[in-house]
Amino acid sequence: MAYKYEMKVDKPDSMDKEHMQQLKHIILAPYMQLSTGLIGKSRHAGGNMFRHQIDTLGILIDYGYIDSVLLKAALVHDTVEDIPSFDRNEIINADSDGKEVLDLVLEVTRRDDETKRSFLQRIIDTGSQKAKILKCADRISNMISLGFVTDPEFIERYCDETEYFLLPMALEIDYNMYHELISLIMTRRRYLEDGGYFCETKKKSSAPKE
Repeated sequence: MAYKYEMKVDKPDSMDKEHMQQLKHIILAPYMQLSTGLIGKSRHAGGNMFRHQIDTLGILIDYGYIDSVLLKAALVHDTVEDIPSFDRNEIINADSDGKEVLDLVLEVTRRDDETKRSFLQRIIDTGSQKAKILKCADRISNMISLGFVTDPEFIERYCDETEYFLLPMALEIDYNMYHELISLIMTRRRYLEDGGYFCETKKKSSAPKE
């Protein structure tokens, strides 16, 4: 019987020659082509959603993940949600992994009837291990980009969301991701503290109402 925290996703202890060969044979080009449809989608922190897909892929490889479905899904994980009328069959028909890739993409895609909180809670409660790994890599990319955001309320809300939903997810699947997310939360909150945001918020909350 497999325990909840047992790692079942292909991840070598070190990227040796054998695993580099495995990575070498993963064909990513069809999925990269699909992800170019996100070039026109700007991000709150600057750049565009296509670059974010590439960044998420890089984070997974940086952490040693070489599972082909996981890496391919990273490249197209926002296509269904962010490209109007996106044809899901394009992912299915990309290659022999297409059906599994789409299933994983749909796991990390917010449904029409979901709030952001219920979406993240669903992944915590019922998401596959690959979905949780992908979502954590996605959030690491977003938290790094948060360093270029100047809206303090957005930063505070995003840090709170990351602490409440993503840390439990990361603790379950990858302690190193968990550690990085904690560090990112701390640095972003330190930015708010150094800028006096929390002091101003406290003053506003304690000010007498007219």
